[in-house]
Amino acid sequence: MRVLHNLLLALILVTVSHWTAYGAEINTLLKTLKSVGPQAAGNRQAAPAWTELIKADAGQLPAILAGLDDANPLAANWIRTAVDTVAERRFRRDGTLPAAELERFVLDTSHAPRARRLAYEWLCHVDRSAPERLLPGMLDDPSLEMRRDAVARRIDEAARLVQARETDQAVPLYQEALTAARDADQVALLADRLRELGREVNLPRHFGFVLRWNVIGPFDNTDGRGFAAVYPPERGIDLQASYDGKHGKVQWLEHIAKDEYATVDFNRALQHEKAVVGYATSEFVSRRRQEVDLRVTSLNAVKVWLNGQLVARHEVYHAGSQMDQYTNHVIMQPGRNTILVKVCQNAITPEWADPWGFQLRVCDTNGTAVLSADRNP
Repeated sequence: MRVLHNLLLALILVTVSHWTAYGAEINTLLKTLKSVGPQAAGNRQAAPAWTELIKADAGQLPAILAGLDDANPLAANWIRTAVDTVAERRFRRDGTLPAAELERFVLDTSHAPRARRLAYEWLCHVDRSAPERLLPGMLDDPSLEMRRDAVARRIDEAARLVQARETDQAVPLYQEALTAARDADQVALLADRLRELGREVNLPRHFGFVLRWNVIGPFDNTDGRGFAAVYPPERGIDLQASYDGKHGKVQWLEHIAKDEYATVDFNRALQHEKAVVGYATSEFVSRRRQEVDLRVTSLNAVKVWLNGQLVARHEVYHAGSQMDQYTNHVIMQPGRNTILVKVCQNAITPEWADPWGFQLRVCDTNGTAVLSADRNP
């Protein structure tokens, strides 16, 4: 018996040593793949490393998935295909994967959202109960894809209650889903559902749109020269001042964006015209120093300053108006922060080129609204 015990112990030690060594090798192979860069940089070394990596056992999938945490987009393509190759080989062979290990990986929010999502997709291959078990706890997940699935599930639950005429039970589910939703299409759907049930929805607050502005203009943008021109608002904000505009003196006017997506419409706030420049400024009160996104949408050429520093410039006209068209990562300082937006309208006259304005919201990197400390509900 003692001999048998010693043999088993030796076998265990050899196995542990093998996997420890192979784990180190996987890290080396992943490091090679993560050296891939633009213009085929690192591809020659990556190809043999990938060929070696896909020989791994499915038990090593969490280690390979973790390689996605800090991989650039090109390297991530190599690593993702390696994960898929290893998982597919095991799944085709016997229909299994290390489900418990994959689930632990999915639930570990320290991993990159793309890595967790890939682990989740493979987990669902072998465990059909995974969505029912995991998604209810993912309404506030940092992965927007996981959050979207969780919201969709809650919407379906509420819809079934409405169909059963249990609207009092459906409303809180819809409200919970709306609080969690970050994708514009889901938010719009939930707003419609709640309003059909007689509930109010404040979309500007949900998204973090800035509503209160002071606007001034028009200044001249003949032949597009206004985008580069430095008009007085760019030199400093004085809401009591008046300046020489395109047709005479102009001064700051108070303006509140009234539609649900907080559009600042210079055609209405100032005057309807072409080849012009308008400015809008607002103060944002931050409770602390914090990193936020300034997300801007405009059909016009646009510049954005925060506290006098240029943070965005897009000399593009009539290229699209999807929400969050331009995302700018900035730092809000404690207290009052000044936002200045410059919007240039060109001389094109078709109706589709008529809009002259913008939307701006303040949020975190996941799109969760960050509200000014002095903002009313």
